[in-house]
Amino acid sequence: MGGDHGPSVTIPAAISFLKHEPDAELILVGLEDVVLAELKKHKADAHPRLSLRHASEQVTMDDPLEVALRRKKDSSMRVAIELVKSGAAQACVSAGNTAALMAVSRYVLKTMAGVDRPAICSILPNQKDGPTYMLDLGANVDCEPHHLHQFAIMGSVLVAAMEGIERPTIGLLNVGTEDIKGNDVVKQTAKLLQADHERGALNFYGNVEGNDIFKGTTDLVVCDGFVGNVTLKAVEGLARLVKNVMTTEFKRNPLTMLGALIAKGALWAISHRLNPSRYNGASLLGLRGLVVKSHGGADADAYEWAIRRAFEAAKHDLQAHLSTTIAGLMPGTPILEESSSTI
Repeated sequence: MGGDHGPSVTIPAAISFLKHEPDAELILVGLEDVVLAELKKHKADAHPRLSLRHASEQVTMDDPLEVALRRKKDSSMRVAIELVKSGAAQACVSAGNTAALMAVSRYVLKTMAGVDRPAICSILPNQKDGPTYMLDLGANVDCEPHHLHQFAIMGSVLVAAMEGIERPTIGLLNVGTEDIKGNDVVKQTAKLLQADHERGALNFYGNVEGNDIFKGTTDLVVCDGFVGNVTLKAVEGLARLVKNVMTTEFKRNPLTMLGALIAKGALWAISHRLNPSRYNGASLLGLRGLVVKSHGGADADAYEWAIRRAFEAAKHDLQAHLSTTIAGLMPGTPILEESSSTI
C-alpha cells in the first residue's frame, strides 16, 4: 500500500517478478478490496503463488512515528513485518514511509545482539560494471565512531553473502584519503577499523572520497546517514539529469536524431547501466529479520528490483550469515535494552 503509487505499482511488479522466478511465493498485504480489484485488473486474482493478507489500515507518507507505532496496529506495514517475525514470510518489502518502516521493524523484530542501530544499505553502480555497497543511507543522521564501526561489520557480512566475496574491501567515506583528514568521528572510526584489519577481522582499505564510490575502489563504503542520504539523492538526480539532457540533445534536429539512431545500441546500454531503477531496494541491516525498503517514487520496474533484492537475500540465507558472523565480529559495546512496553 505504500509509496507514491501504492497497488498500481506494487501489484504489477509482483506479478512480473513471479513470471521470472518460478520458485517464489508472494504475500500481498493491504486493504483487501483495493488489492483484489488491482489483481483482477491484471487477471491475477487466482494466481497460485500469490496470496492476500488483509490489513485494515495503512501508514501514509506523512504519518508521524507515534501514529505508525501506537495507533495503526493493523497497518499493512506492521502486518507484513509481523509475518517475518512469525516465520510466515522470509522477507518484507515496502515502499512506505522510511522512518515508520525502520521504527516498526525495530520494534517488532528487535535488533541483533551487539547492534545499537540498524542501518540502511543499498548499491550504486561503478565503472567496473559491478555494485558498490554503501551504508548508512539515512537511518542514522548523527553517529558515534562505534556506530560506523558496526555499520562496517554489517555491510561487510552483507557483501560477502550477496556477492560471494570472502573478504570485502571497506572504505570509510571522508573528505580526503589522508589519515589527518576528516572530523573526529571519522578519525576515531578509522582507528577501530584499522585495528580490525590488523587482527584479520575486516579488510579495511582506508579513507575514500566520493568519486571512489563510482570507481569501485572498495566493495563497501561506510558513512553516516546524513552524508549517505545526501549522496544517494544527488546521484539519483544526476542520473535523471544526464538522461534528460541526452534525450533533449539527440532530438534537437534531424542530424542529431540520425546520430541517435546510429548509436541506438550504445545509448540503450548506457541507459540500462545507469538506470536508477536497477539499484532500487535497500536492506535494513541489524534487525532480526529481512526488511527491504523501496524508493517511495518507484515505478513497477524499480519495485520489481526491490522484490528481487529481498528474494536474493532470502535465497542466500543472509539472515543466518548476519547472525552468526556479526556475533563473532561485533565488539562488546554498551547496548541499550529494547523497551518491553506494549505498543
